[in-house]
Amino acid sequence: MFRGSPNLADSATVAAVSDRTRRRQFAAVGIGNFIEWFDFAIYGYFAGIIGQVFFPPAAPGIALISSFAVFAVGFISRPLGALVFGPMGDRFGRKAVLALTISGMGVVTGLIGLLPGYATIGLAAPVLLSILRFLQGMMVGGEWSSAGIYIVESARPDRRGLAASLITTTASSAFIAGIAVAASLSWLLDDDAMMTWGWRVPFIGSVVLAGLGMYIRRQLIETPVFQAVEGRRRAQSEQAAIGGRWTNLATSFAFSSLFGVSLYYLIVYASSHLSTTVGLSRSTSLWLCGLALAISLPANSLFGSLSDRIGRRPLALAAAAALSLYAYPLFLILNTANTFLILVALTVLGILVSVAAVMNVVLLVEVFPASTRSSSAALGHNLSLAALAGPSPLISATLVYVTGDPNAPAWYLSVVSLFCFGILWFILPETHKRDLAQG
Repeated sequence: MFRGSPNLADSATVAAVSDRTRRRQFAAVGIGNFIEWFDFAIYGYFAGIIGQVFFPPAAPGIALISSFAVFAVGFISRPLGALVFGPMGDRFGRKAVLALTISGMGVVTGLIGLLPGYATIGLAAPVLLSILRFLQGMMVGGEWSSAGIYIVESARPDRRGLAASLITTTASSAFIAGIAVAASLSWLLDDDAMMTWGWRVPFIGSVVLAGLGMYIRRQLIETPVFQAVEGRRRAQSEQAAIGGRWTNLATSFAFSSLFGVSLYYLIVYASSHLSTTVGLSRSTSLWLCGLALAISLPANSLFGSLSDRIGRRPLALAAAAALSLYAYPLFLILNTANTFLILVALTVLGILVSVAAVMNVVLLVEVFPASTRSSSAALGHNLSLAALAGPSPLISATLVYVTGDPNAPAWYLSVVSLFCFGILWFILPETHKRDLAQG
C-alpha cells in the first residue's frame, strides 16, 4: 500500500539528484517530447488533404471521415505499444524507452511524407498509410507515459504536479507548432501545391527533428526511483504489487479518457469542424485553434502547481464536471462563425484541457506502484485513447454527416466527460503525498 505522506526514502532518493542535473534531464525529456508530439499531431492538421491524396475520389465529408478513420488507427495501436514499451520501461529503465520511441517516430513519420498517393499506387496507398499510422501509434504509446514517469519520478515530492506540467506544456507547444506550420503552408501555397507536395514538408522534416531529439536524449540518466526499485527488485514483491492493479487501471482509463477526448476535440476536430461545417477558411480555423491553445498554455503550470497544494482529486473532478456541462454551449458558439466568440470558447476549452492533461500525467505516475508503473500506466492510458479518444474526431464527423446537426459532436464530449466523472468520483483516491518508490 502507498502511504499518506511523502516517505523519507522517496525524498532522500530524489534529493540525491542536484537541481542542475534535474534541469538538464527535464530539458532533454521536454524537447524530445515536443518533437515526438509534433510528428504525431501534424497528421490531424492535414487530415482533409490526406483524405483526398490517399483515398478514392468521394464527397468531401466521406474523404474527411476516411482520413479520420486512419487517424483513429494511430490510437488502436497504442495499447500494443504499451504492451511492448511498458514492460521494457519496468525492466530496462525509463530512458531506454524514450530513446526508442523518438527514433522510431522520426522514421515512420518521414515515410508517411514520402508515400505515393492513391492516384499513383491505387489501393496500396491507404493500406500503407494505415500501416505507418499504426506504427506511429505504437511509438506514442510508449512516449507519453514514459516521459511523464521520467519527469515525475525525478521531481521533488512537493513539486510533482508542477513537473508534470512540463510534459503537457511541451506537447501543447508541439500542437501549436503543428498548427502554425499547417496554417502557414495553407496561406503560402495554393491548393494544387498543397495537394502535390506542400503537406509532405513537415512529415519529411521530422527525420531531422528526430535526429536532434536522439542527440539531446543521449545525456539522460536513469530516474532515482527506478534505481531504487532496481536495487530491491524481487519477484515476490512484484507479484504483490499487482494486487490492486485493476482498480488503478480503471482509474487511469477514466482520467486518460477525459484528457484524450477533450484534447483531440481541441487540436484535431475543432479546426476541421470550423472549415468543413461552419464554413471558415482552413487557415483561419487553424489559427483560431492554435491561438486558443497558446493563450491557455500557462494554465498547465498554474494548475500543476495548484495540485501540489490542494491535491489531484479536486482538479480532476472539476475538469470532468466542467467539460460535461460546457460541451453543448461550446458547439453553439463555434457554429455562430463569429471568430472572436469562437476564440473565447476554444480558449476556455483549452484551459479545461490543460487541467485534465496535467492531472493525467501526474496521476499516471502516482496511482501505480513503482515496480509495475511503466507497464501499468502505459496500458491504462493507451487503452482509453484507443477506445474513446482516438476515434473522437471520426465519431464527431460522422455524427454531423449522419444527423445533419452541427451541434451533434457536443453529445459525445459531454457523455464521455460525465462517464469519467462518475468513475473518478467513486474510485479516485488523493495521491499527491504518496511515496513513488514504494511497490
